[in-house]
Amino acid sequence: MGFMFYVFIYGVKMDPFLLRKTGKVHLYVALVGISIPTTSVFVVGLLMRKTMEKEMATNSSIGIIAAYLGITAFPVLYNVLKEFNFLNSDVGRMALAMAIIGDAFGVFTVVAFEAGKQGEAGAENALWYMISLVVIIMIILFCIRPVMVWIDDNIPEGGSVDHSFVVAILLGVLVMGFITDFLGISIANGPLWLGLVIPDGPRLGATIIQKSETIMNDLLIPFSYLMVGSYTDVYAMSNVDWSSLIPLFAMVLTGYLTKFFSTWFAAFYWRIPFRDGLTLSFIMSLRGQIELILFVHMMDKKILKIPGFTLLVLITTIFSAIFTPLISILYDPTRPYIVSQRRNIQHNPPKKDLTMVVSIFDTRSITGLINLLHISNATLEGPLSVFALRVIELVGRANPLIIDHSKQEVPRIYRWSHAIKTLEHFSVLREFVKIQFFTSVSPKKSMFQDICLLALEHEASLIILPFNKDGVHNHVVKLIILQVLDHAPCSIAIFVDNGFLQSTNIGSSRHKSTKQKFAVLFLGGADARETLVYADRMVSNPEVSLTVIRFFTHTHVANNEVEKKLDDGIMTWFWVKNERNSNVVYRELVVKNGEETIAGIRAINDGSYDLWIVGRKQGINPIFLTGLSEWSENEELGLIGDFLSSPDFPGSHSVLVIQQQILRA
Repeated sequence: MGFMFYVFIYGVKMDPFLLRKTGKVHLYVALVGISIPTTSVFVVGLLMRKTMEKEMATNSSIGIIAAYLGITAFPVLYNVLKEFNFLNSDVGRMALAMAIIGDAFGVFTVVAFEAGKQGEAGAENALWYMISLVVIIMIILFCIRPVMVWIDDNIPEGGSVDHSFVVAILLGVLVMGFITDFLGISIANGPLWLGLVIPDGPRLGATIIQKSETIMNDLLIPFSYLMVGSYTDVYAMSNVDWSSLIPLFAMVLTGYLTKFFSTWFAAFYWRIPFRDGLTLSFIMSLRGQIELILFVHMMDKKILKIPGFTLLVLITTIFSAIFTPLISILYDPTRPYIVSQRRNIQHNPPKKDLTMVVSIFDTRSITGLINLLHISNATLEGPLSVFALRVIELVGRANPLIIDHSKQEVPRIYRWSHAIKTLEHFSVLREFVKIQFFTSVSPKKSMFQDICLLALEHEASLIILPFNKDGVHNHVVKLIILQVLDHAPCSIAIFVDNGFLQSTNIGSSRHKSTKQKFAVLFLGGADARETLVYADRMVSNPEVSLTVIRFFTHTHVANNEVEKKLDDGIMTWFWVKNERNSNVVYRELVVKNGEETIAGIRAINDGSYDLWIVGRKQGINPIFLTGLSEWSENEELGLIGDFLSSPDFPGSHSVLVIQQQILRA
């Protein structure tokens, strides 16, 4: 029962239509990685059949074992990739695409050999098997599938699935398992096919998974493993003639070796990078829960006996234990984000577009983000190129998505049309702002990868991340922000929007004439320099007045002389450029410790500032922060940024925390 629900759940998560979207390289590598090991194992089995037991020596039995060794099941790969956080990586996407191809090939192959197994007892048995198979598939496709689509389409927006439908579907899993087993088809096939015709993603698919996954993982699957353990008997292997196990051992060893090397050579031939191809070969050689189901099925069909079953379980366990750590050592999914070129605001070439990736976790943050884009002051000399990425959690499906709206149609369940229209209207009003739209659907742990990948591919200088300290999904957003801070290929701006930036009046081309007051806290270091350059861009807008407060230690001794020279240079550049600008005010503060830093900021705050801008932490003299670390609750904002956005800092204002690109290469 546990294994039936296991394959059903992964049937729900799988999207069989991805077969049509699979690239040629993935298809070719998958076919080579399946056909060569399957054929090799089948040939080895035929050559050694004389020393096999009678039940295993038949063509159908050898074929079933060969098919098992040739394919890698999608559920097995999904769990491994999710555990290693590879789902959004290049290798992860390749492996999932190849696994779907392998599953399609594997189901066809196993069914063919099952028919052959039935035919050994008489031609009429094989005919009955094929007729039963066709009838079941027709019922699933033309009766059950339309019902599932109807249920999914009639779920109201924001509503839930009727519990009676959920119960009926879960009972249907047991019914399908019973029917396919009764007709001589593998007990796992019925639940798998039922899962495949249920629409994946939010609504029906997500509800089914939510209602059943916990009890499956925590109760049913452990009992299924208990059954596998009860079949496994190491002592039984010592009581049989080892010569009877040698053919099975040779077939398994041949399968693993040919699977690994054929996948690796195919990847190399189609110019997949060496390390990626090697990692892919290890991943595609893994075996897991699906194979255990097949072992039990082979026991039921008398293909295997206890010693052979035990041998397969032990070999599967040993190879998984060897390959799994090698995969984590070989491949780092964040490696592509390591760049040696400077991609930040400070070093963005003059008159070149300032390229931004704006991450949208919640469409309610759209207004604040538009206001931030407005004050970023796009001009003819400094236009903005914005890539707006809507980040959605992956639920009810296994394959992550990243959708370019200009090239692909967005599935109905992932549309955010109203927010897009608002952003498009803004870009129309602002002549020098160009916005492109993307949607990312991925697990929580992998969301940062899509953000970093988009920034990498489009050579962005800045990633903007909205942060609402009181948000419902605050813990998820914090996780994403921390991961982006660690791996981003460019600078990052964290925007704590408290709704106090003046509206850009989207419905009109005219904006409010009241000046907005911004304050920059310059505490030194790379982040502070990035902050000052960004603020300089803002103050070119006559609607903005800017106060720059530079902090010094009471001894005027710098923690790092190189950093101090760089700070002096950028401050001189800023002052020379803006000395005639009446909207710019420069002040200096001398402090001895963190307590005086906070006191100085409080003294400056008269409640009139709409936006406070501060560097996160790079290069800040530690004297400025002495004694503050124990009061910080939000590491991602830095010590000063966290204080500015806390209730302890009075006033109506928003906060922008900036981290300059960290060169990791």
